[in-house]
Amino acid sequence: MKIKSIKNAKNLSGKIVLLRADLNVPMKNGLIKSDYKIVATLPTVRYLLRHNSKIIITTHLNKGNSAEPAAKRLARLLGRKILFINKFSVGKIKKAVEKMENKDMIFLENLRFNSGEEKNDKKFAKSLAGLADIYVNDAFAVGHRKHASLSAIKKYLPAFAGLLLEKEILNLNKILKPKQPLISIIGGAKIKTKIALIKKLAKMSLRILIGGALANNFIAAHGFKIGKSLVDKTGIKIAAELAKKHKNIILPVDVMVAKKANGKNIEVKPVNKVAKDDIILDIGPRTIKLFVSFIRQANTIVWNGPMGYFENERFKHGTLSIARFVATRSTGRAFGAVGGRETIEALKMTKMENYIDWVSTGGGAMLTYLGGEPMPGLKGIVK
Repeated sequence: MKIKSIKNAKNLSGKIVLLRADLNVPMKNGLIKSDYKIVATLPTVRYLLRHNSKIIITTHLNKGNSAEPAAKRLARLLGRKILFINKFSVGKIKKAVEKMENKDMIFLENLRFNSGEEKNDKKFAKSLAGLADIYVNDAFAVGHRKHASLSAIKKYLPAFAGLLLEKEILNLNKILKPKQPLISIIGGAKIKTKIALIKKLAKMSLRILIGGALANNFIAAHGFKIGKSLVDKTGIKIAAELAKKHKNIILPVDVMVAKKANGKNIEVKPVNKVAKDDIILDIGPRTIKLFVSFIRQANTIVWNGPMGYFENERFKHGTLSIARFVATRSTGRAFGAVGGRETIEALKMTKMENYIDWVSTGGGAMLTYLGGEPMPGLKGIVK
């Protein structure tokens, strides 16, 4: 495998670099709740600044949010001025670019304000490419998207991987070629998004530990009642096929249940004792002990997806327990990689995220890459 890294690019001084970052930070009322993704791309920005480049930064944000708060936070972190352009007007941007000196930075508005972005429109990609001399992709987290600023644009500019994207690939490849035994921990809710991942990891893992609402599908597939727990009929069928083929899938042996998701009248029950009006909301203490016994054997660990409804104080114990044990086993004893927005959020609750060898910025992209599915954003950059 070869990565076409920006470190291999020559003569960056004075060159205009279009940097596609993923600064899709969580926001509330226009305020940034976490700047983790902005901090993660700082090494690439600083590398380009050291090499006297002129930088045009592009990103997307969800829910129609403006990119301006991200631009302001990046400017504060760098201690430098960044010109924010709030409307995609090629003429206006080109005039600003013409005035740029080495180490100047321009930040463009949310790419998804342009309909051509998500359509992978060649015309929009060409208009972006016309602003710069070099394209750098540092947005691993959306590498599985076939969008104009990730896919089509590479037809019009020399393309390189940013330092963050490069590190993502190098670290996730340690999961694909693991030091055995590999223990995989998969949680969350949507089984359809994790089929390829489970199939791929099942071939390499000593055990795959399944938790969260994802486990409900498997529990139901074994003929046990799951009450009013989150599940779908298609998911049960998929789980039955996976469980039949892969005997190293380990499921919860006990669960935390309540009659309502608000957490009143909580009980710990064996999986074969769930009542028809129960909702499964977390893994139980015997399951934590079982999962930990496998984590202790690992030389490589990958974790994606919480073990339960951890956002509720009463049902965070399973997820946080697994987070602590993964962190304890990582960094030295084993190589540990963690990804997914909710997983990282839970990990940060333990204040042990620095013990993990690699905390991926990608959720869906991590699943797609490890599952061996197409990554349009990486094509031509990672070979």
